[in-house]
Amino acid sequence: MADVIRRVLAVMACALVLTSCRLDIAVDLTVEPDGTGDITVVVTADADLVAEVPTIADDIATDDIAAAGWTIEGPSPTPDGGLVVTLTHGFTSDQDATNLLNSLGPPFTRMSVSRSTSGDETTTRLDGLLGLPDGFASFADDDLIATVGSLPFADRIEASGATPESALGAVIRADLPGEVDTEQTTGTRLDDGTLEWVVPTDGTILDWRALSVQAPDDDRWWARPLSIGALVLLVGWVAFMTVFIGYVALARWRRARRYRRRRPPTGSTAA
Repeated sequence: MADVIRRVLAVMACALVLTSCRLDIAVDLTVEPDGTGDITVVVTADADLVAEVPTIADDIATDDIAAAGWTIEGPSPTPDGGLVVTLTHGFTSDQDATNLLNSLGPPFTRMSVSRSTSGDETTTRLDGLLGLPDGFASFADDDLIATVGSLPFADRIEASGATPESALGAVIRADLPGEVDTEQTTGTRLDDGTLEWVVPTDGTILDWRALSVQAPDDDRWWARPLSIGALVLLVGWVAFMTVFIGYVALARWRRARRYRRRRPPTGSTAA
């Protein structure tokens, strides 16, 4: 799976000699009642970043991201001279969603989507960590740092005075089925029912946590009793038909038996 966000942020790190450069990331997770859904990532580079890295459009829309199953829209120009690209990927299970979210990389880490069903209720749970505890070093993996001996471009970043807070903005939203348990949710509920988390970039960590429960709709209280009644009728009908067929078979057997008793033996004549 392509490490989508980390790839884009690596491009941004090359341009951070300009403290006014900025990259904004918005991730939207939609989970349908059946557990399927999609993840949409919108990456917006401001005009300064585009000017510093003219090839950023090609760097964002890479072939391996498309090969990993992401649908790419853009990059398209913004009114202020920046660029925006939208990446979308569907999923068919909670494990698929988990893998996709973890492929994004920092500031989205240890992401998890899980679903469980007990009786009539299905629970959807979100867990994860949001933030950059190591600053820009969070974007470099251990192998890369071991190869070059330090965070790439560390000197240029330090000289520029750029910080994650000034260079990066990130938000993640989730649209979950069922009723959200506010006591087990750290996100802010928007007017449309979507949950939103603003990702901290000051070195702190925010728990990404939410829980929703799907139950039979209140306005369909009659559905379960009706289904039980239909099942009882079906069982009764099967039982009736079994008895009826048995009765018919028995009656035919008795009639055939009486007929054989009344029938004269073969070869006999009347007196």
